[in-house]
Amino acid sequence: MKKKWKITLFSILGLAFIFLCAVGWWVWASVNEIDKAQKPKEESRFGQFEEKPEYQPPEWEGSERVNVLLMGGDDRGLRDNEVARSDTMLVVSFDPVTKKIHLFSVLRDTRVEIPGYKDNRANTAITLGGPDLAMKTIGNLMGLDIQYYVYADFQGFIKLVDALGGVDFYVEKDMKWTDNADGNRYDIDLKKGQQHLDGEKALQYVRFRHDKLSDFTRTERQREFLKAVAAKLKNGWNLIKLPDILSEVVPYIETNMSSNDMLKLASLGYNSHQAGSAQIPPMDLVFDENVSGSAMLGVRDRVKLKEYVQEVLVADDMVPETPEPGASSSAAAAQ
Repeated sequence: MKKKWKITLFSILGLAFIFLCAVGWWVWASVNEIDKAQKPKEESRFGQFEEKPEYQPPEWEGSERVNVLLMGGDDRGLRDNEVARSDTMLVVSFDPVTKKIHLFSVLRDTRVEIPGYKDNRANTAITLGGPDLAMKTIGNLMGLDIQYYVYADFQGFIKLVDALGGVDFYVEKDMKWTDNADGNRYDIDLKKGQQHLDGEKALQYVRFRHDKLSDFTRTERQREFLKAVAAKLKNGWNLIKLPDILSEVVPYIETNMSSNDMLKLASLGYNSHQAGSAQIPPMDLVFDENVSGSAMLGVRDRVKLKEYVQEVLVADDMVPETPEPGASSSAAAAQ
């Protein structure tokens, strides 16, 4: 019996050691890949921009709300030191206390106040002062402190979806558009219905805006698809594959997050739930505006816009609304 106990004990200790080694390798490999996303100035696509103290994002202490600006741009055909406009802009807001995540998509043509420059479209801020100015501009518009950014080009998005093994998603309508650039590599041709989207097809879906409501419906699609990507990232198998996923994606993205920041955010995201999403500005606060011959989307009331953001952050789509007193009895009576 004593011998058996020793064998069992050593077996357990051996398994525990192997497990700890595996976890240690996983953490080391993940951190090693994450570190590559924070590019040195000489390798960054934003290296030409001067770092100005007034644009610097606030530090995240870990207990307060943290906001991340996700930006996507089309880097094709750019000249040296030229930066693409951030035609996709989403703000992910995490609350460490309530464990709620909210997702906002910013309409790219929104007329915004850009610190140090004339008012312009929201997607031009990054071309004038890089990601720091973009974070400051969008943060001022929404009344939020934005601590971090992640920038990805077309290939970064494709690589992410492919590294996840694709995403099962319902395409709500037929989508077709011809893009003559790059030998029609980025044409859009999707059929309505439930389907498995690989990286190329997913990019088609989130880029499509050639319908009646243009960017309004496109940003809604982007929010919904990002939710599906986030849900798949939380899948146990993809967590195990995280170092491999990062190695595929990191060459195509840039961020100001350290590996420690990203791991803390990943842990927070895994333990939180998606509580809601919204378009910025909302439809009732936006109007068509012509500024020096350029068509933009004006904001009717910037104070109300900030109030709207706070209302969204309080809401939780996962919690069913409480019926008003007497509502159920009235409904029963009606039946």
